[in-house]
Formats: sequence, C-alpha cells, structure tokens
Amino acid sequence: MADLSIDFAGIKSPNPFWLASAPPTNTGDQVMRAFDAGWGGAVWKTLGNPIVNVSSRFGGIDYGNTRMMGLNNIELITDRPLEVNLREIREVKRRYPNHAVITSLMVETKEEWKEIIQRAEEAGSDGHELNFGCPHGMCERGMGSAVSSEPKVLREIARWAVEFATKPVIVKLSPNVTDIVEPGEAVLESGAHGISLINTIKSIMGIDLDRMVPLPRVGDASTNGGYCGPAVKPVALHMVGELTRHPYVAKLPISGIGGISNWRDAAEFIALGCTSVQVCTAVMHYGYRIVEDMIEGLNDFLDSKGLKSVLELRGQAAQQYKNWGDLDLGYRVVADISTDKCIGCQLCYTACMDGAHQCIHLPGRTEEQARKAGHTHIPKLIPDRAVTAKGGTPGARVPFVDEEECIGCNLCQLVCPVSGCITMKEVSSDKPHETWNDRVQRGADFVPGGLHVTEIERAKR
Repeated sequence: MADLSIDFAGIKSPNPFWLASAPPTNTGDQVMRAFDAGWGGAVWKTLGNPIVNVSSRFGGIDYGNTRMMGLNNIELITDRPLEVNLREIREVKRRYPNHAVITSLMVETKEEWKEIIQRAEEAGSDGHELNFGCPHGMCERGMGSAVSSEPKVLREIARWAVEFATKPVIVKLSPNVTDIVEPGEAVLESGAHGISLINTIKSIMGIDLDRMVPLPRVGDASTNGGYCGPAVKPVALHMVGELTRHPYVAKLPISGIGGISNWRDAAEFIALGCTSVQVCTAVMHYGYRIVEDMIEGLNDFLDSKGLKSVLELRGQAAQQYKNWGDLDLGYRVVADISTDKCIGCQLCYTACMDGAHQCIHLPGRTEEQARKAGHTHIPKLIPDRAVTAKGGTPGARVPFVDEEECIGCNLCQLVCPVSGCITMKEVSSDKPHETWNDRVQRGADFVPGGLHVTEIERAKR
C-alpha cells in the first residue's frame, strides 16, 4: 500500500485527510471519535472570544435526488469558553500524539493574537490556522473575510502570528475576493508557513416566499451566510490552481478545502498541488466514517498508478492548468454516439439544436423538415439506425452526428443520461500545434469579420 503520511510545513499527519474548522470539530469528544474513524488531522472550530449564535443556522440546496448539494450557514466561531476548548485540545493531543491538531484562531488586537497563540501552543496545538475567511457575522466586526479582502491588513496580522508562534502558521483565505493571488502573495510576504482555501462563499440560500424572508430564517429576518458543499468544488479548484501555478506562492504548502466528499475529490485537489485536504459538509451529511472509503480509495488509486506515496501525486496536474491563450487551437474532438447504448431519448439532439451548434440530426427527415427544424447544413447521408438498447424508446432512431459541423463542445455528452453512450473522440488534424498567444507573437491574431469590416461595409454603402 502507498504511504499516505504527510508533512505539512512541519505538521505531521498519518494521512492527508483533515477535518475543516466547523461543527464537526467543535469538541474534543468529536475530534477523538473522528481520529478513531481514521482522520489524520483536525482543525479545531475557531477559537476566540466566545460569541452568541442564532437559530436557525443552516440552509441547504438540493438538486434532483441529491440532498444538500450546497450548504449555507450563518453560524459563527466557538460559543464555548476558551478554557474548555484548551482543556479538550490538551486531552486530545495526550491521547492522539501522532495526529495533527491545528487550532483555528480569530481575534482582533495584536495583544489578543499573542495571548491566544501562546495559550493554544501550551495546550499542545501542532499549528495555527488564521481564520481570515468567515464571510458573515465576524467580518462585520472587522475579522474573518474582512481581513482577506485587504492584503495589507492580512500581511500585518499574519506577521504578528508568525512573530508570536513557535508552531507553523497557516492562513485560511476567503474566496470572496476579485483575485485570490493578491491575498496569496500577502501570505507569502508575511512569512507564514502555509495556506488553506477556500473558506465559504458569501451567499443567500433562498427566499421563504410565504413569509418573504431570506433563508435560513431567524424570526422575521435573515442574513447572508457562507456557502459550501459539493457545489463549490469547481470554485475551490480554480483558486487552488491559481496559487499552485504561481512561481512563488506555490512554494508554500496548501491545504485544499471546498466540496471534497470522496477520495476522487481529494485526489484532484492533491494532483493540483495540495498537501492536505479538509472536509466539512460531507461529514456533516454522512458522518466521520466516510474517511474509511477515502483512505481505501486513495490507496487503491495510488497503487494503480504505481505511486509509492501520496506526495508523488501532489502537483501532477498543476503544470497543465494554463491560461486560455496557451491552449492548442489545432486540437479537435467530435461526438460519437454508441448505437448499442443509445436509448433514443433525443436529449442530445435537443441540447445541440437549442444550446450548441446544430450538428446532431434525426434520421428519417426530409431536407425541408430538417431546415424547418433549424439545420442550416444537411449532410448527404444520415444513417437510419434503430434503437436496440435495453430500456430504449420503442421505434426510436439513433441520432447522427455530422462530424464536419461538430465543434467538440461536449454538451451532448454532458446531457446524455446513459453512461458511456456519447464519447468525445479525438480526430486527426492537419493543423500544427498553435496557441492564440503564438498568433499574437507572430502578428497573426486577426480574425475576419470584426468591427473594422463593418466600418468598411458602411463606407461602401
């Protein structure tokens, strides 16, 4: 089996799976049960001056049969006394010395930062995560995401933490910024030892149309909260990628957060450059034991790739994340529909006709019918193939892809309800490898049909 152990800026962990700072890490009992289940580390629910929370606190978005595809919360940091939290941290480290216990911290003044860091270290904390990401409640008090949005302030406070701490300092960043690179560079300049991202996305979950109150409802009102869960994974991957391809920020270890629900999600974050991954919503949904499948799945994947350590996976996809202008304009794929698997639902046809490039045709139509339906290019031959797949629509025909017109957008594959029915096959091209930036450098970035052509035509009139 592959070695899953990691070293995150000096914080050692038996595997890269950490619990994120959230309700699942609210108490020592919870963290110890998580470690028993197999989690390698835990970031304690944010410590600071205790707050008073509201009720209710969570809102969810479902999609189809998937419950809680997205989760919104308006819960703040710990509402328990600091002494209680510190006593439990001390006990957890006594019982689980080989697991990572990181304290998430959020206070206001320099003196408070000094005191809370020292007290956390006395309790046995392996490192500190500075919560500069909370997008509700605390940011209204000048903390949380209010710090991430001001790189100068972020850099200054992080420097305080580095000055006061003897353990590694990790800065947790907010996604509620225009450019994640700016706060990332501020972390680097502060001397902090690592980055975690993303925190939750500022959001309103919905509206109670009977009461005309935003959700989650607190009496007769509500507020914006933090959005997390599977729905935010693409945003998180993007922001992680922006930092892992930065020539200098990428030198810092990154803990990836955002929609991680299984081993494959974790592997994607690690392949993009993360050293550890943090999980919250999936645990709130399914419980601590999901880590068993995560560990087994990641182990099997690494073995299948011939990788001896999870560290060998880290960053393998980072160099392939490029700007649009560096993509190959000559590369081409086209859709291919399996006659054996197609059930004749025609979703691909509808999507292509109304949402893409009208290159999928239905057999049996005359040219007049095809043009009336919206086609402008009619292929000479449209094979008439009956649907034979089990569960297919009786009498339906398999749609046909006009490869000359297909631009390889993938939409038909994405809407097809049958796994493997539509694939995108690579086709040979006589075009050399060329990017848009190559054209710009050669001065060949002119594309006919632009505004200047319109001006010429006007002059002719």
